[in-house]
Amino acid sequence: MRTPLPRMSRRGRMTLIVLACVVVLFILLGWVVDAWTDYLWFSEVKYTQVFTTVLQTRLGLFAIFGFGMALIVWFNLWLAFRLRPMLRMHSSEQQSLERYRGMISPRFGLWSGLLSAIVGLFGGLSAQGRWQQWLLFSNGQSFGVKDPQFGVDLGFYVFAYPFWRYLLGVGFTLVVLCVLGALAMHYLFGGVRLQGAGERMTVAARAHLTALVAFFVLLKAAAYFLDQRGLLLAHNDATNLFGAGYTDINALLPAKEILAWISVVVAIAILVFSNAFIRNLVWPGIAIGLLALSAIAVGGIYPAAVQTFTVKPNIRDKEATYIERSIDATRDAFGLNNIQTIQYPSTANVPPESLMSDTDTVANIRLLDPSIVSNTYTQLQQVRGFYDFTQKLDIDRYTTDGNTQDYVVGVREMDYNNLTPQQSNWQNQHTVFTHGYGFVAAPANQIVCNGQPEFASGFLDNEAAQTNCQSDTDQIPVAQPRIYYGENMNPYAIVGKASNGQDAEYDRPSGSNDQYVTYDGSGGVSVGSYLRRMLYAYKYKETNFLISSVFNKNSKILYVRDPRQRVQKVAPFLTLDGDPYPAVVNGHIVWILDGYTTASTYPYSQEVDLQSATSDTQTGEGTAQQAQTDINYLRNSVKATVDAYTGKVTLYAFGQSDPVLNAWNKAFGGNLIKPSSAIPPELAQHFRYPEDQFKVQRELLTRFHVSDPSQFYSGQDFWQVPQDPAPGTTANQAPYYLLAKFPGQNQTTFQLTSAMTPRGRQNLAALVTGSYVNGQPKLEILQLPPDTQVSGPGQADQKMTNDNSVRPQISLLQNSATVIYGNLLSLPVGSGMLYVEPLYVQSKAENAYPQLKYVLVNFGQYVGFADSLQGALTQLLNSAKSAGANPPAGPPPSASQPPPTSQPNPEVDQATQRIDKAIADLKAAQQSGNFTDYGQALQELNDAITAYQQARDSANVAPSPSPSVKPSTRSSTSPSPKPSVAPSG
Repeated sequence: MRTPLPRMSRRGRMTLIVLACVVVLFILLGWVVDAWTDYLWFSEVKYTQVFTTVLQTRLGLFAIFGFGMALIVWFNLWLAFRLRPMLRMHSSEQQSLERYRGMISPRFGLWSGLLSAIVGLFGGLSAQGRWQQWLLFSNGQSFGVKDPQFGVDLGFYVFAYPFWRYLLGVGFTLVVLCVLGALAMHYLFGGVRLQGAGERMTVAARAHLTALVAFFVLLKAAAYFLDQRGLLLAHNDATNLFGAGYTDINALLPAKEILAWISVVVAIAILVFSNAFIRNLVWPGIAIGLLALSAIAVGGIYPAAVQTFTVKPNIRDKEATYIERSIDATRDAFGLNNIQTIQYPSTANVPPESLMSDTDTVANIRLLDPSIVSNTYTQLQQVRGFYDFTQKLDIDRYTTDGNTQDYVVGVREMDYNNLTPQQSNWQNQHTVFTHGYGFVAAPANQIVCNGQPEFASGFLDNEAAQTNCQSDTDQIPVAQPRIYYGENMNPYAIVGKASNGQDAEYDRPSGSNDQYVTYDGSGGVSVGSYLRRMLYAYKYKETNFLISSVFNKNSKILYVRDPRQRVQKVAPFLTLDGDPYPAVVNGHIVWILDGYTTASTYPYSQEVDLQSATSDTQTGEGTAQQAQTDINYLRNSVKATVDAYTGKVTLYAFGQSDPVLNAWNKAFGGNLIKPSSAIPPELAQHFRYPEDQFKVQRELLTRFHVSDPSQFYSGQDFWQVPQDPAPGTTANQAPYYLLAKFPGQNQTTFQLTSAMTPRGRQNLAALVTGSYVNGQPKLEILQLPPDTQVSGPGQADQKMTNDNSVRPQISLLQNSATVIYGNLLSLPVGSGMLYVEPLYVQSKAENAYPQLKYVLVNFGQYVGFADSLQGALTQLLNSAKSAGANPPAGPPPSASQPPPTSQPNPEVDQATQRIDKAIADLKAAQQSGNFTDYGQALQELNDAITAYQQARDSANVAPSPSPSVKPSTRSSTSPSPKPSVAPSG
């Protein structure tokens, strides 16, 4: 006999109840505090309709689905209990169930209610997470375009189809739970028996259970009807495209309709044969078996036979119509349907003399790489160790003195990780070091002082500007240079002072003194009252909110200060570009962000993994990585701004009318998004083609630049995005912004550019550019002939870095410093292709920063290498002349004509090998610590370099640049103290 468990005392039960209530209270309190502080934040940014709409929708879905599912489950449990037989057969089975009946029967309402509540809780939690689907479903718009198969507006697929799918899933789950619950209840109370003579199921139990099974089959019929629409979203394995193919339309589509009607017949048969005529489960079981066999035969075997015997022998012809549908839909869904393709023969293999005088492209060649010079900005423009710039700077354009120029720009923010231990206490971190200062910019095509940027704005004080390495005046003046909202401003800040208090926020150094200020912007939530301080003390788990003396009636807290997080909170339905960038608009610093509306149910459109398509060498290094999600529709429909001082968030509609954005705007009251007509012209001048959208588009263009179905199926003309040629990288080459005038363009344009290579080869296939012309996005393809032998980025990089005049210099630099390869630019100029690659050197000393040391250029088979762009181009032209290849005076030579090449020189090669051996000996002596060998190796290296230079001179080859670099001359153009905004690219 078992020993009975001791009963808990009344005090013990009360203790458990109190503890449970405390736990629940803390859980609810945390939720209430988060909701309350969120509401205060939304009130600050004037977007409370977002908070209330999302909250009401989630609570409504939780309540409706949770209560509805709980009610349906409870009703079926109650019905099974009411239909229980009053008299039960006596058997060992029933006797073993008697004690369970005795436990449940007196408290049936409690047990059934508890079970139903659990189902409702999980059902409600699942439903509230579908608030975005519901808002789109209830506010759906018309696309004005119909799908090519059923003639249904595309809005059905984007807005309604996902929610109908979810409802069907809820229905199937609910019916299965009801069947299991009712079956268990009927079995427990004798309605269903496994033992004993006579019927195994009572009439009432049979009617109840068969009705549930019949409803399940009816849901399956509805699913078959919906599956017909879903075929337009499925993957076609025969063509590796999305959308219904030949087999889907001619075999699977009619099969789905047949199975749907069979399901309806089977559902009726289950009800009729189980309860009206035969009154057993034999014929219903046969009907369900026939449905399963029909699904296998009609929905599986028949389509497979069509695919094998009809489609496979003639895939190209049978699938041509459906390939064309996928091409058209993908181009439309991703904004690829208005691409301008320009044929570029690129027949010139010899650099023309006009390179030196080109003012459209060559004069604007960007030498500063924004992903490299961030440390340079930090070291030269910080003054204090706690200032910092983002890991990757940005590119924008401004007009000064009538000259439009692209600049490498960044804002000087706080680096909280570099605060000293004394500076890192709570008061200093959150109330003293609250903001950054200054918008720092440097012309992208100019270097001074041995490879430094020529800073043109953002000086901390006037004395700092009086140097030879930067502009004498601030060329991009800012009325409010303080940065309270930025990409590095993650900690919250407490601002505001008492009426008679002193300024406590560190502002900037001024000579030998430090200046302090008090924030007077509109941003922040008031924490002047003790109740508010208690609220945020609980939110941040920080007691200083309650005991610190820094608080007063004017105190405010600034939080969610990252621009990307700030916009994402205001517009949770947007996918934001990974690279926000700052701009000066009417004297104010604002962050500009590109917002995308996306969908995954656009018929026939190709599905893309957003994370994979947007990843390149800069992802995660100053550019946020996108989430791993599959999309088949993308629009840059929103331009968002965040004021760097006030934190004000503004959303502007952009481009053509987008039904998805219209649906979201309607869902949030109709005034969430400002119309494009409200965009200030000064702001529009700084819009640039968004990077992540461009990356997705170029990934798709590797295949979908081909519009002919037959050529598309053969795949012979497919492209690929080249890998970054920099050493040690395997990711895709990142696109780059240029101020240039490409062939076929009417004016110099600020554009985002990427090279493309043929699939499986490294030569150049095309250049893809994205820009804004008259405020509208424009994609262009500069396409080379299919048989072109023009080098791609990887091949050009190899030519430049392995050139006999370049390799010894790089090897010498690598011995004492770190060599960093900048962005490799592909430029179509002079009827050929010019490649430009800056070379940075960073000393191995502490706090060293990259400096631009050399510029590499390549045109055809010729290479230039110097400490400036002009010097490299001069050497490029001299190399061509010394090889006997004079630039053509008339039309460029045919692409089939091989370029002249210089003859090999044994003395130069021997001297090069001598340099390599001397460097190897020098490294070995350095590692061994033998100073005698080290001195001998160093002397041998100097002798080898001298021999190399003599060999080159005797071979009548243009001399390579000396390792010592002279500072380039500064621009002679005097900057205008007040810039105007650049014209739209």
